Amino acid sequence: MTGGCLLCALAAGELERSLVGETERAVAIMDIRPVNPGHVLVFARAHAPGLLDWADEDAAEVLALGRRVAAALYASSLRCEGVNLFLADGETAGQEVFHVHLHVIPRFEGDGFGLRFGPDYRVRDRAELDEAAARLREGLV
Repeated sequence: MTGGCLLCALAAGELERSLVGETERAVAIMDIRPVNPGHVLVFARAHAPGLLDWADEDAAEVLALGRRVAAALYASSLRCEGVNLFLADGETAGQEVFHVHLHVIPRFEGDGFGLRFGPDYRVRDRAELDEAAARLREGLV
């Protein structure tokens, strides 16, 4: 397997996969454990374990291919009333495979999938939002 990375091996065609589409920099394959039929993984051919390791060109290509997959889902005979794009960065965020990848998940009423918000989910006052924005600006590159 290519460098021990599952997605690198899948991108190289070294492992069995159900290919949806590919470009010079990105690959889209069916997820083997789909949330709903039509759930696709899109990832760059170049290995990057986390979001901050990702080359801008690869990120752009993955998102562009992900948008094309979403359009294909809407146009297909698969049940798709909406689409979620999901990218987990880091173990705490739910990343299980440490090669950055985008999930393109078809959604439909009553599919049982969803996001759960924590107990402190609420509208924040402007001062709190401004303070958080100021902290982020300090690290913005």
